[in-house]
Amino acid sequence: MKGMLTLMFVWCTSQAFGQTVFEKALSLKMDSLIEEKAKFRSRSSFVLPSNNLQSITTPSGWGGGNATYFFAILGAIYPSFYTTEKKPDMIGAAGISFGNSSRFVNVSASVNVTRVSELRDLSANIVLSRQIFKSCSIAVGGLQLFADPKVSDAPENTYYIAFSHAIRGNRSQETGNAALSYTIGFGTGRFLRKSPGDVAAGKGKYGTGVFANVSYELVKRLNLNAEWSGLNLGFSLGVRPLKNSAITMGFGVFNLTNYSGDRVTYMSTIGIPIFLDRKNIQL
Repeated sequence: MKGMLTLMFVWCTSQAFGQTVFEKALSLKMDSLIEEKAKFRSRSSFVLPSNNLQSITTPSGWGGGNATYFFAILGAIYPSFYTTEKKPDMIGAAGISFGNSSRFVNVSASVNVTRVSELRDLSANIVLSRQIFKSCSIAVGGLQLFADPKVSDAPENTYYIAFSHAIRGNRSQETGNAALSYTIGFGTGRFLRKSPGDVAAGKGKYGTGVFANVSYELVKRLNLNAEWSGLNLGFSLGVRPLKNSAITMGFGVFNLTNYSGDRVTYMSTIGIPIFLDRKNIQL
């Protein structure tokens, strides 16, 4: 049976509101951050994107791939919006991904833990994905489901649909992968609604709802990514520092416009997957 157990750690610092801001980025990556560490050979003629990190704040249509694995995540962000006090914070998540998206559908289900040290304040994510055509994939997801409104700033559950395309004819230095890929999608909740701080600052109640990312492999094991979250713009780097290793790191700067938020934010990530079966894993 194909599968892997993925342990992922996302490090930075945050403030109280950053806890709920990062809840967005963390849950949005449940369907893509893991899958981008190692792509699965589903069909010999199928073109997949680079297996470096391709985004941090926007989801992917590639979903959880074609394997069964458990995963865990820790993470944070610095700094948060509309606050004066600066302090570190964390959020975690754990879940399972199963099903072959090239033959039927892949399902990724996870639980967010807002207060990691106390294992309290839970919410859920679920993402279904399916590979289509020869170089594309589509995913639908529900994020921050059943969140406690007293803890999360999410005004409602978030639902989205995402389409991803690995562009043929632009090969990366990883055999069989595409150097250039993009995702476009639409979502409710955190893709659409601005924070109470934005509303109070006169920046309106709604964002675009449309999100997108473009990723290009600059050199082997290094991707440059541009992302629009539906609320703001960001850039990130996806790095796999070790040859023949699926350890992946990401560094990003976000909220670069005045469309939402009141300051620039920073994120850094490191993903450490542990594979149970390497036969169909492409590093």
